[in-house]
This record gives sequence, C-alpha cells and structure tokens, in this order.
Amino acid sequence: MNIKITIKKIIGVLLIVIGLLALITPFTPGSWLIFIGLEFFGFRVLFWDRLKAWFSNKQKHD
Repeated sequence: MNIKITIKKIIGVLLIVIGLLALITPFTPGSWLIFIGLEFFGFRVLFWDRLKAWFSNKQKHD
C-alpha cells in the first residue's frame, strides 16, 4: 500500500513539472497537466464543484 502512495506522488510531481514546462514553452499546450498532477497529490481544484454546477445550470437554461 505504501508503494502505491509513493508511485502516485512521483507521477504527480512529474505531471506538475511537465505542466510547468508546457506553460513556459509556446509549442506545447499541455499546461492542464498541472491540475492532473495536483489531483494525484489529492488537491481538488477549489472551484471544481461550483464549475460543475454552473455548467449543469447553464445547460438546463439553454
């Protein structure tokens, strides 16, 4: 079980680093990898629930 946590953290760090590199270079549109890396660490995007609710309300009204 401890190995899974370690692997998850390593993957999270790699995704964050790749996402940061993608932010600086104009040729790679992969800066969204930062958010996936943070998810691997267990951080939720602060506005994720609000964003989902907003999109579902917007679809109901359209």
